[in-house]
Amino acid sequence: MRSFQSAGRVASRSTHALQWRPATHGAPVHRCLLQSRRLNSMPGRKPAKDSSNPPMSFPCLDAQEAKTAMLNSRSLESGPEPSYTSGQTERFHCDTPLLLDWGGVLPEFDIAYESWGELNSDKSNAILLHTGLSASSHAHSTAANPKPGWWEKFIGPGLPLDTDKYHIICTNVLGGCYGSTGPSSKDPSDGEWYATRFPILTLDDMVRAQFRLLDSLGIQKLAASVGSSMGGMQSLAAGTLFPERVGKIVSISGCARSHPYSIAMRHTQRQVLMMDPNWMRGFYYNSIPPHSGMKLAREIATVTYRSGPEWEMRFGRRRADPSKPPALCPDFLIETYLDHAGEKFCLEYDPNSLLYVSKAMDLFDLGYEHQSAARERRAGFELRIAHGEASSTVTDPACSLTLPEKPYEEQPEATASVTPLNETVPSGGSEGPPLDLIKGLAPLKNHSVLVMGVASDILFPAWQQREIAETLRAAGNKNVEHHELGEDVSMFGHDTFLLDVKNVGGALGKFLA
Repeated sequence: MRSFQSAGRVASRSTHALQWRPATHGAPVHRCLLQSRRLNSMPGRKPAKDSSNPPMSFPCLDAQEAKTAMLNSRSLESGPEPSYTSGQTERFHCDTPLLLDWGGVLPEFDIAYESWGELNSDKSNAILLHTGLSASSHAHSTAANPKPGWWEKFIGPGLPLDTDKYHIICTNVLGGCYGSTGPSSKDPSDGEWYATRFPILTLDDMVRAQFRLLDSLGIQKLAASVGSSMGGMQSLAAGTLFPERVGKIVSISGCARSHPYSIAMRHTQRQVLMMDPNWMRGFYYNSIPPHSGMKLAREIATVTYRSGPEWEMRFGRRRADPSKPPALCPDFLIETYLDHAGEKFCLEYDPNSLLYVSKAMDLFDLGYEHQSAARERRAGFELRIAHGEASSTVTDPACSLTLPEKPYEEQPEATASVTPLNETVPSGGSEGPPLDLIKGLAPLKNHSVLVMGVASDILFPAWQQREIAETLRAAGNKNVEHHELGEDVSMFGHDTFLLDVKNVGGALGKFLA
């Protein structure tokens, strides 16, 4: 894909921590004059003659405007939208229509995937590795793509995912942008980008598409289903959807159902992205991508990926340049770190994919009632399709949600049950896990399951992994291993699953051995 230089910050990596220093933004005098001209040219503003203070400069906004101008000047023939790719992958193309949980239909679709290790003669040693929200299928380097993958140190001979023993398969999820069909793909019906004509997805839909790939490879049963974060959710979903086709199950830093805090954080990311004027309600593929909205969305996400104690150690209250007056643009080291993270990501992932895949995470719920409702909906859609009726709900006005007529009002019964801040919230209530969730996870009763969590994780708090383990045990599963890494072991928060080969990888390798 095209590479874009980070406009905001320069990073250097040491052995123990990342050290951040601000990049050079040009002469301060020039910026100040530029800002003065902008202020004086604003409608209704009189030119400033003898102002008490000079106008403040905003290099962070200058950088965004410069990036917009650069994207605008790019060739109209190629389009300003970058080509999202993680390198060469295998491609599975399915011509059989895929009915989605909320009524949409993909008449055909592609799944990009990569694999490591040899598949044995009876095809019984395959492990399906599920990814997080924005990850590609490139979990480990290959001969065709030697770039290190996102789980490079976890996959290989003698490593936790041992390629001497297992055949590891990793896909880019349906709805993604790294080779699998998603909003940035062309609709075969008219050859135009799906954009926000792409139907709403669920994690179950993604898993069903993955099992179509397994069918094409002749793999009837997986040795294991493994995943972290959103991948940990998919791993559990694979077991509940296809219990007879999955052996062991590993869920790291995931959950059995999305909870309000994580839904709220993903909502704010989607909102700042959708408020970017360049988003254009999803139809930006022949225009300038909403890079500013994507940058802010990534900054919000990054806040949830790591932990306060780690940032206290790495950044503290240090400023990038204490000799200069405070600025409204990134000033503290933690601000420059977030600015860099957002800038680096803003053109590496399709904004519409972020919207669709993150919404699929919000909808995730392995409770029995939720699963039953989904099955009933699917049966209804299948019946409509069998009778030749339109399969998509998109044209149904009843499916176009609007804001409520009145603002949100707190419900008395909601506040009555709130636990005081000085009390511990039990994972499943005083009488154990919810019965609805116990019933929903009952298909996993006879599976060996490894559940891992991290105490410093604020996005998927450790109590959510405890909830999974307790629920499985309450459902009668006697083969559940639960590991929780305390802050004394890891303070990397949610990203621990990417970084801690010793503890995360050690437990994983032992479980699969």
